[in-house]
Amino acid sequence: MSRVWKWNRPVTVREVLEDLQKERSIAYTTVMTVLDNLHQKGWVRREAEGRAYRYEAVSTRAAYAAALMNDAWSQSDNPAAALVAFFGMMSEEQRQALRDAVRIVQVPETQKPTEPSESAEPPPAEPGEGPERSPENPASARDHGGR
Repeated sequence: MSRVWKWNRPVTVREVLEDLQKERSIAYTTVMTVLDNLHQKGWVRREAEGRAYRYEAVSTRAAYAAALMNDAWSQSDNPAAALVAFFGMMSEEQRQALRDAVRIVQVPETQKPTEPSESAEPPPAEPGEGPERSPENPASARDHGGR
C-alpha cells in the first residue's frame, strides 16, 4: 500500500515490482499476489489495461491511519485514559499537529476550507463549537490486519 499511496495514481504490478527491486529482490508473482489480496480486501480497485491491471487506492493513507486509531480507541474500556496515554507518547511536533487538527474540526461547516493547506492557520473556533464535531471517516474500519 505504501507504494500505491506514494504515487497517488493507478499503478501496475510491473511498476511496483521495479520500485521494490531497487531495495530488495522480489518476484513478480509476489507483488501480483499482494496487490490481488489488497483488491480482494477492498483496499485497492483495479481496472484492466490490456493484459494487466492498474491498481488504485480506495482511500488515503490518512484515512487508513484514522481508521486504525478509531478502532484502537473504540476497543478501550476507558477511552479518556487511552487518549491521555496516547497524548503522552506524542512528540511536541505531533501535539502541535493535534492542536491544528482540533482547530480545523471546530470551524463551522460553512467556513471550512475544502482542503486545508499545510501552512494555512485555521480560523478561530466559534463559541459553542466543540470537539464533538468529528468528520466522517472514509476508510472502512474492517479488516485492518492486512497491509
